[in-house]
Amino acid sequence: MLQISPPATSRLLLGDEAVALGAIDAGISAAYSYPGTPATEIMETLMGAAPDGVVAHWTANEKTAYEAALGVSMAGRRALVAMKHVGLNVAADPFMSSALVAIAGGLVVAVADDPGMHSSQNEQDSRFLADFARIVCLEPASSQEAYEMTREAFEVSERFGIPVLLRLVTRIAHSRSPVTTAPPRPTPPLDKADRPQDWILIPGNARRLWHGLVALQPELEAWAASSSHTMLTLSDDDRGLGVITAGIGRNHYLENGADLGYTPSHLHLGAYPVSAKLIRNLADHVEQLLVIEEGYPFVERRLAGVLPTRWDVLGRDSGTLPADGELTPDTVRAALGLPVRTGIDLTGMVLPGRPPQLCKGCPHEESFEALLAALAGIDQSVVMSDIGCYALGALPPYQAIESCVCMGASIGMAKGAADAGLRPSLAVIGDSTFLHSGITPLMDAVAHRTPITVLILDNGTVGMTGQQPTLLPGSSLEPLLAGLGIEPDHLHVIEITRQRVTELTALLRAEMDHPGPSVIVAVRECVEARKDRRQGTAS
Repeated sequence: MLQISPPATSRLLLGDEAVALGAIDAGISAAYSYPGTPATEIMETLMGAAPDGVVAHWTANEKTAYEAALGVSMAGRRALVAMKHVGLNVAADPFMSSALVAIAGGLVVAVADDPGMHSSQNEQDSRFLADFARIVCLEPASSQEAYEMTREAFEVSERFGIPVLLRLVTRIAHSRSPVTTAPPRPTPPLDKADRPQDWILIPGNARRLWHGLVALQPELEAWAASSSHTMLTLSDDDRGLGVITAGIGRNHYLENGADLGYTPSHLHLGAYPVSAKLIRNLADHVEQLLVIEEGYPFVERRLAGVLPTRWDVLGRDSGTLPADGELTPDTVRAALGLPVRTGIDLTGMVLPGRPPQLCKGCPHEESFEALLAALAGIDQSVVMSDIGCYALGALPPYQAIESCVCMGASIGMAKGAADAGLRPSLAVIGDSTFLHSGITPLMDAVAHRTPITVLILDNGTVGMTGQQPTLLPGSSLEPLLAGLGIEPDHLHVIEITRQRVTELTALLRAEMDHPGPSVIVAVRECVEARKDRRQGTAS
């Protein structure tokens, strides 16, 4: 875990760690997050490094995290909220509305995108959501910039009275580079916002605030154009090619640029909104533009509204760079027209496939065995599942689940399938995911007495992201479920072991015949969390 050291020192930090330290040194009062790779280490670092008096909490989901951060801002203090890209979908309601309220204490949302989908279900680009909300976005290309931009983001947020989005990508979040820190600033005093009409988004107020946000856009664009993170260099070496880079795209370009034999004109964007003026200044100097950006063709598509048609614009949309996946120095090299680097030929070395699998001793193994046994001989059934380690139940040897879409979707999809006539309809969901997004769809099933069976796999941890503790202990699930309206005869809690697979199978079979909602909670601690706990106790 990152340890605090004296100011103005240099150390090797992950991008996530740099964001956390930047927030601490910016004088935050609180930070909130829900675990999600590649953003998880931001909160883990904060929890280990934040000084006394700074709140650092895991939350039920990203929406509750964002709303807590809003409360800190309304109190006049600085707050950081961190999440992965799909987590911003969950927080989209408060996020979009927060662009209208009169942000008092700086509010920064650090979002880690996952191009290449190393641990995610899509590649979405959070720059589009920042643009959708019409707020400032900063995009670092190194851990040093992640630290500096995080600190600066709080100042920008307070200057313009809006939240600021800090967009990371996996290779920045999870790579280390030297970071030199600066002296920390003190935590601002309480200074509650004294204009409640600027925080109450009833239509009359909202229309006024929206008009103000729209009117602010030219000022935001001018700020981004003059930012130290935006750099335009016009070259006389060659007026043919102009290169536009964003974030980590600059690193891939610079790694290859020396091999060109000339220096193209170059515009780097680390701050958004995109400056139309700088784009035109670059375009007037060249004949062709290549856009190198990680994620979607965000900048590339904006050029169509800025430039006349005489310029060739190359990038992901044009096919010059791959339309999906992460950029690499080699893909950028090809886009620059440079020859492929030669390397060792490994085509004759065939490595066996290593698909992901549950950890040895995982309690989910017994739950899947029971589920498969319960469904044996049934001609038509459906098993919806969710985001978590148990999504690996889709793979051999189990192949026990049929869906994994988004947090909490298993229960809502099971309800919909039952409404459509599929019986039995089951949902498999983890304890943390249930608390994140599963409670509300279960209320729908209870309200309409929908015949679904929900199997909650309670391993007491958020296993997929590194064994963070579940927000509420498993002992709280049973009264919570009863309070939602699950009938006592159809609410079961079982400690799942090898010896009780047959018992769980029988419970599943009985509840699949029930003409209403039923829930079975299969309890056993995550094997990796238990190992970590024992090692911690021993040390």
